[in-house]
Amino acid sequence: MLHYWHTLRHLKAIQIAGRARLFLPYADAQEGPPPPQRNRDGEWCRPALRPPSMEGPDSFRFLNRTGRLDGAADWNDARADRLWLYNLHYFDDLNAEASAARAAWHGALISRWVRENEAGAGVGWEPYPLSLRIVNWIKWALAGNDLSPDAVRSLAVQARFLRNRLEWHLLGNHLLANAKALIFAGAFFAGEEADSWRDAGLRILAQQHREQVLADGGHFELSPMYHSLVQEDLLDLVNLARGYPEAIPERAVDSWISTLQRMRGWLFSTIHPDGEISFFNDAAQGIAASPPELEAYAARLGLKPGATPGDGITHLAESGYVRIQQGDFLAFLDVGKIGPDYLPGHAHADTLSFELSHRGQRVIVNTGTSLYEAGPERLTERSTAAHNTVVVDEENSSEVWKSFRVARRAEPVDLSIEQKGDELCVTCGHDGYRRLPGDVTHYRTWRFRPDGFSIEDRLEGRFSSAASYFHLHPEAELSAGGSRIDCPGEGQLLYRVENGSPQPMNYAYHPQFGLSVAAQCLKVEMTAPRCAVSFETA
Repeated sequence: MLHYWHTLRHLKAIQIAGRARLFLPYADAQEGPPPPQRNRDGEWCRPALRPPSMEGPDSFRFLNRTGRLDGAADWNDARADRLWLYNLHYFDDLNAEASAARAAWHGALISRWVRENEAGAGVGWEPYPLSLRIVNWIKWALAGNDLSPDAVRSLAVQARFLRNRLEWHLLGNHLLANAKALIFAGAFFAGEEADSWRDAGLRILAQQHREQVLADGGHFELSPMYHSLVQEDLLDLVNLARGYPEAIPERAVDSWISTLQRMRGWLFSTIHPDGEISFFNDAAQGIAASPPELEAYAARLGLKPGATPGDGITHLAESGYVRIQQGDFLAFLDVGKIGPDYLPGHAHADTLSFELSHRGQRVIVNTGTSLYEAGPERLTERSTAAHNTVVVDEENSSEVWKSFRVARRAEPVDLSIEQKGDELCVTCGHDGYRRLPGDVTHYRTWRFRPDGFSIEDRLEGRFSSAASYFHLHPEAELSAGGSRIDCPGEGQLLYRVENGSPQPMNYAYHPQFGLSVAAQCLKVEMTAPRCAVSFETA
């Protein structure tokens, strides 16, 4: 029961009211003729693209798993992973790479969806997949494809249904996706009803994007993956406004562009030299469009180019990340909260974790995210031991539970950032282990020099066991005799441990959903309250 109390006490009143609303009966989906379509006065440019997911007219590959749609029941197959079914209902392939070659498949699939999904029933009518599908159908039409009269009629029914099922119980990126879909539908159609959808979406977005996008540009759920998804949402909305200039107020577009400039700067500050996102909280490649694809989209929209930070320290103060570039090293340090108090669903117990690239190659990585289904694997991926930080008495620093729940959470304390000559130094602590009988506070200090770096962990309080983890990228290896890491490419790092017992172990790396890759981890058992691990370029 304590888990429930420490989870629920952070919720906003609007979330509680929204959850209560879920138990009340809803009105049936409102059928009837659609509003007239609005005349498009402007141009629609190519949006961000993802890899194709349709392998045939009835065959799909999502989350590294292939499945078929042989009959109407397969849209809601109880044997399938729910996130896989969500992807089936998204229709992302309509706007994926080389989508024009599959236009006939897409038209047939849309017709199947209309025939085989009863209005208001099943996975596809849940607000999140409903929102993404509305946008994808409209984007497909704006690219020059023809929606059939039945599809247009269904699109209006979907918009009406969504308007009464906004995800106020969740808020966050889900509510933004709902608002985006209403704006898309309200611009695509014309008339009083369509204007009401558009105006509702604009009101929600105006309030939510100011709250959800922090002053440093980061999305407040503190996941680079969801940050990228929200950034793409705003790019799509700017694109929509260019196509329907009379339907979207200019002041709204100006606000979105201003927010996008901050978001792009944040993303530049948190990507590795390979151009892909870092893995903090729920994050994996292949879900959001890649950072280079998002930046190319921004360029097509005529937005000013951004720039990646250079050498030194970049402190993203509001989101709680520190970027350090020094010599051959690029590191990202997590010294912030796990997320907003009322919305930690995508949080991991990763406080004071870090990722590191050496000579342009990933070396030390968080283990990533492979699934959302509740179970031991999901809990393992969210655990402190799956990140590059310290586990005390085999407990998590934040009490992650179920698929998207967090009870008591670690709070950062005593952050210090300074430069001493050519040494860049960051110190921070957290109180996540204060709930344990030994009342432990964990302090960590990173020191970066041009030729190496060190990490010192200090525990104040009583504890029975403690261990620090350093998860290596699959292309990095621990030497057989210890004391050396062979990095991807030609680099090597020598390591030395003070007051600790190093031991190699294996783990599963999850760079994408549904994908596990064998890799090595250096686990350091602390033999004293203070332990230090130093790394130097060989």
